[in-house]
Amino acid sequence: VQLQASGGGLVRPGGSLRLSCAASGSIFSINDVGWYRQAPGKQRELVAIITSSITPNYAESVQGRFTMSRDNTKNTFDLQMNSLKPEDTAVYYCYADITYYRGSYHGNGAKVSSREHWGRGIQVTVSS
Repeated sequence: VQLQASGGGLVRPGGSLRLSCAASGSIFSINDVGWYRQAPGKQRELVAIITSSITPNYAESVQGRFTMSRDNTKNTFDLQMNSLKPEDTAVYYCYADITYYRGSYHGNGAKVSSREHWGRGIQVTVSS
């Protein structure tokens, strides 16, 4: 199972960017999904997460500016970032708790396991 992250880049303050994350492989189900970020010299922090409920939860610092969504039919989830600020500059990581098949048999009674998966970091730079 892999998480493929895309998007990011350089944008001026007030601009917008969209990050996407796609899961692939022997997936049984995708549980929690989220986005984290890590700025230079700081610890990784949660940006947004969708757990068992459908409604995303956001960090206070991005509330009202960022919107997270997921498409369970495509095993993808996105982060739309609007009104970006210089303090949003960071490496962003997508995260998913995925239940996956442990073997080639995917029918009834198939063996599955669950663990956290992380996508590659994506640089987001907000600067004039």
